[in-house]
Amino acid sequence: MAKKPTRSRAGTTRRAAPKSRSSRRSKARKQSRGALWRWRLFQLSTIGAAVLIAWMFYLNAVVRERFEGQRFTVPARVYSEAQELYAGAPVSADQVESLLQALGYRQTGQLGQSGRYLRRGQTLSVHTRGFDFWDNPEPARRLELDFSQGSLVNMVTPAGQSVMVARLDPLYIGQIYPGSGEDRLLLPLTEVPASLLEGLIAVEDRRFFQHWGISPVGIARALWANVSSGSIAQGGSTLTQQLVKNMFLTADQTLWRKGNEALMALLMEWHYSKEEILEAYVNEIYIGQQGRRSINGFGLGAQFFFGSPLRSLNIHQQALLVGLIKGPSYYNPRRNPEQAMTRRNVVLSVWRDAGVITQAEYDRAVAAGLDISNVPGDASYPTFMDLVRRQLDQGYRRQDLLAEGLTVFTTLDPLAQNHLEKVLPQGLAELERNHSLADNTLEGAAVVTRPSTGDVLAITGGRRPELAGFNRALDARRQVGSLMKPAVYLAALEAGYTLATPISDAPVQVASADGDLWEPKNYDKESHGTPILLDAFANSYNQATARLGMEVGLPEVFGVIDRLGVDERLPRVPSVMLGAVDLSPFHIAQMYQTIAGNGFYSPLNAIRAVVHPDNGVLQRFDLRVEQRFAPEQMYLVQEALHRVTLEGTARSLQWRLPGSWWLAGKTGTTDDSRDAWFAGYSSDRQAVVWVGRDGNEPTPLTGSTGALPIWADIMAGLNPNQERRGQPAAVVRVPVNAGGAQVSVRCDGARELPFITGSEPPQRRGCDAQPGTTDSEDGGGWWQRLFN
Repeated sequence: MAKKPTRSRAGTTRRAAPKSRSSRRSKARKQSRGALWRWRLFQLSTIGAAVLIAWMFYLNAVVRERFEGQRFTVPARVYSEAQELYAGAPVSADQVESLLQALGYRQTGQLGQSGRYLRRGQTLSVHTRGFDFWDNPEPARRLELDFSQGSLVNMVTPAGQSVMVARLDPLYIGQIYPGSGEDRLLLPLTEVPASLLEGLIAVEDRRFFQHWGISPVGIARALWANVSSGSIAQGGSTLTQQLVKNMFLTADQTLWRKGNEALMALLMEWHYSKEEILEAYVNEIYIGQQGRRSINGFGLGAQFFFGSPLRSLNIHQQALLVGLIKGPSYYNPRRNPEQAMTRRNVVLSVWRDAGVITQAEYDRAVAAGLDISNVPGDASYPTFMDLVRRQLDQGYRRQDLLAEGLTVFTTLDPLAQNHLEKVLPQGLAELERNHSLADNTLEGAAVVTRPSTGDVLAITGGRRPELAGFNRALDARRQVGSLMKPAVYLAALEAGYTLATPISDAPVQVASADGDLWEPKNYDKESHGTPILLDAFANSYNQATARLGMEVGLPEVFGVIDRLGVDERLPRVPSVMLGAVDLSPFHIAQMYQTIAGNGFYSPLNAIRAVVHPDNGVLQRFDLRVEQRFAPEQMYLVQEALHRVTLEGTARSLQWRLPGSWWLAGKTGTTDDSRDAWFAGYSSDRQAVVWVGRDGNEPTPLTGSTGALPIWADIMAGLNPNQERRGQPAAVVRVPVNAGGAQVSVRCDGARELPFITGSEPPQRRGCDAQPGTTDSEDGGGWWQRLFN
């Protein structure tokens, strides 16, 4: 019998069992789907957390490696030689003022801050910056310099106390291998003024000491400002986040970058103290640009904009540095002074409101001008820097020069270098005008050294000295012509010849091993009989020199060339004696350095010392001296080179330069006048000049008409010391006639020549006597002997 359906109290019929099963199945399906989504969400969360943790580990490694390793990449910084100031220094007021301007000193009536000067006529008042040199620190101080007599006459303090010696700070001339272009002066936090640190925090991150790297309050405030303005008006980054962005990230406005920035800021705050982070910030922050050079950190910024150390800045100057953080280009005080002034005053008002400065300090600071100095460190000496790099590469690894923050003190004399770079292009242009040559067809190179030490004071490798490129001073190999002749005559003097020894200038032929004949000719195509050795040298006779060299012997001549410092492997052939060999101007400077150095070899050097920021002096390039020639023979060679400037191929120096100057030198001219040279020196300056064409085409120039005029202009600006080396005790001076015989000083044409004691010719009675004749053969009668 079928079961009847049940009824409810209302009398309706319901089928409870089937409906309940369907509901349960639906509910089960929903629960299953929810569990699946929860499981998937858990899986995704787990994977996301794992990825985040792994990414955090990676970011943590990046942060710690940078902070605990080489935090900043600081290429080696190169400085010039410092200008020494002392009573009697051969510098003028104009020269010192020019150097001060190159160093970024500012002329002002107030000398209360270092890096300032005031000129009144021939008097300079200077407040030096001071500098930590490789040997001793130089303090900042105020000096009164008197140049009333054309040189530095007196130097005193404002109180009238005499100062014996002072040094200006050296000129910054560049970096070695500036990979990133960033430059900075690293400072410990203790050397940063407290007002600057407090002001930085007040402007950029008021809650710096309260947050953990990110500031929710700052983010919210920036978000509200941006939403209200409808643009990105504010950023919510903390100082830590700014540091992270500068050190590790780009400036891209993306969520990915901002996320990494926040994570790395948290990690940085976890590992390092606020003081460490703040010190890194003040050394890292970007505040300016000079060409390809990025100005980073407040230390370098202070010198770049104000010409003073950071600790010496006034309140208004500190405020401008902090203000530049917001927009270094827009607020650049040299380009946009009005915007810079407005920004600085906004910073000052924030400082006043935050209690960093008082109202009185605010009033004084707002009333002050921008007080920006000249642009410092704008020197560009690519030829000299090339030489420095080559010498550093011999003792230092490239990575050390890239990142260790080394300081390289060099021998560069900025006054001499600037003068050289002015004179060479002008001289080449004048030669082109005077000899009807097309513009810019001539090239040149020059080297200036100090004979007593081998220091390279100035060097330039072309008529466009500001451009890096082919370095003619170091790399141009050109035939040197008669510049090689001193080696021949020095070898002869060592072999027993004297300056008065007669030598033949007759035509000469020398057969080579392969049967070829070498037949050198004089420049004028004439022979000149039998001149004495001094006259053959002074007039640069090729035939006489070739004969002399063959008589002395090629091994002896090439031995002298080696000892003079020519380290190139030269072919051992006779033509080398007349300069048929390719050498650079730098090689010639080294060769003549030994002559100018009185026979003492000193390798030419461009570096004084290398200093590590933590380990002090790594290397000192002290004077290296090696005596390679006897002082007596070298004195005779110097006398011969001096006679070249008096009566030989360089005699035009007598009217190009003051007649009272003691000068010595040698001209050089090659076949078809393809190369014109002059190498010469005074007691404390040597210079070598080459003039020619890069394509080696002929020119209408000789050493006397091409290189010598430029050399004379270089020396005129250097104003060299005129102290003459003393005569060796073993040298005597006796009068000789044109034939080399010793005669009375009263004879017409008699010249006093130096001789090594015992080598002087016997005295003869007749004025026209010849060496080796007897008194009866002199040809003079009793009346001539009576008056002689």
